[in-house]
Amino acid sequence: MIVDTLANRHLYTKLHPRLASALAHLAETDFTAKAVGNYELDGKNLFVIVNDYETKPREVGPFEAHQQYIDVQYVVSGAEEFGYLPLADQTPSKPYYDKHDYAEFDFESNKQAAAFIPLKTGMFAIFFPGDIHMPGTFATPQKVRKVVIKVRI
Repeated sequence: MIVDTLANRHLYTKLHPRLASALAHLAETDFTAKAVGNYELDGKNLFVIVNDYETKPREVGPFEAHQQYIDVQYVVSGAEEFGYLPLADQTPSKPYYDKHDYAEFDFESNKQAAAFIPLKTGMFAIFFPGDIHMPGTFATPQKVRKVVIKVRI
């Protein structure tokens, strides 16, 4: 997992060529003017999800992990926290669902091991397979516009 701002995106461009494209797209696009929805950049290899939502309490959402994609989550406006813990001996509460590339992990079973990290306007988080994460949380509801770029590994 990586948390940073777009000013430092150059530090991560050599990790994966499509990750470099994702970070460049975030830096070059005005997402305040984009409509909510999904946009392909390179078919199923690289695509963008623009979403507006209100954060939820930690206790409401499950953790998730992916196998086929890296998540690049960028906050355009607002603020949230995300829960994070490395995938180790956890057992999913819902098995891996190949079609949507995720497995869910129960909050109650993992809350003691999780760290909750703020993600504010202009910041991004990169979640690799093996990074269990719970995006979109905050103690009090907050309006957020966030872009998620899915990067096939």
